[in-house]
Amino acid sequence: MADPDLKIHSSGTFTIGDKEVHRLGFGAMRLTGPGIWGEPDDRAECVRVVRRAVELGVDLIDTADSYGPYVSEEIIREALHPYPEQVLVATKAGLVRHGPDVWAPVGRPEYLRQEVEMSLRRLGLERIDLFQLHRIDAKVPFEEQIGELKTMQDEGKIAAIGLSEVSVEEIDAARRIAEIATVQNLYNLSNRQSEDVVDYCTRESIGFIPWFPINAGALADRGGPVDEIAEATDTTPAQVALAWLLARAQIILPIPGTSTVEHLEENVAAAGLRLTRDQVDELTAAANAA
Repeated sequence: MADPDLKIHSSGTFTIGDKEVHRLGFGAMRLTGPGIWGEPDDRAECVRVVRRAVELGVDLIDTADSYGPYVSEEIIREALHPYPEQVLVATKAGLVRHGPDVWAPVGRPEYLRQEVEMSLRRLGLERIDLFQLHRIDAKVPFEEQIGELKTMQDEGKIAAIGLSEVSVEEIDAARRIAEIATVQNLYNLSNRQSEDVVDYCTRESIGFIPWFPINAGALADRGGPVDEIAEATDTTPAQVALAWLLARAQIILPIPGTSTVEHLEENVAAAGLRLTRDQVDELTAAANAA
């Protein structure tokens, strides 16, 4: 397996708001208990994971108020506060929790404002570098949800605004109200339903943050294209899946998550894997066929 040290620099960079970050980030959802609920089994190890990520050069850390809820943000603060200047902590609100694996959208302006204020307090920040609307709430006028984020941006509480699980049409509508810096949708080798959103973000220079990035589905089965490339490059299927995302478009910022240092280092090492154009094309064709 490739050495993770310094490999992060091979991922390239992307600018979000006023910060330039490496394109391979860290997703902090797994710093919680089963069902993304409550405390993790080993909180000390989760703190070590966050610190090790930054040691390896990771400077985009993505979390949300609903992870735990609140646990992930609290662990990030415990691990990093006061934050290194280069680190960008992105968080989200718009999903509330009633139990393990239960998520419900809430986008009332007063709720979004409350959660921005509480995330600032939990993270120990004066400004959130990237605040993302976790889901659009169909029960609340869309303009009110984005408008409240724009108001808080004007107040200096938010630097950049992002969206999550949105269509091209919804991004266009949001951009009529505020500048949109990033979009976070489900996207990986086995799920390409956001292909049009990736293409749109590429054209418009909007950062695209794919969640669940390492899932390659049947393509990673023994003898499949991901498995064969992993064998040929002495890497893992997860590293191949991440390398494909990094090669897919320069605006893509994968955020693989984990709760162990060993798995973190494996993920970060993917930044050093440069797939050939033929390998990228092979994986893309296989994913399209699947």
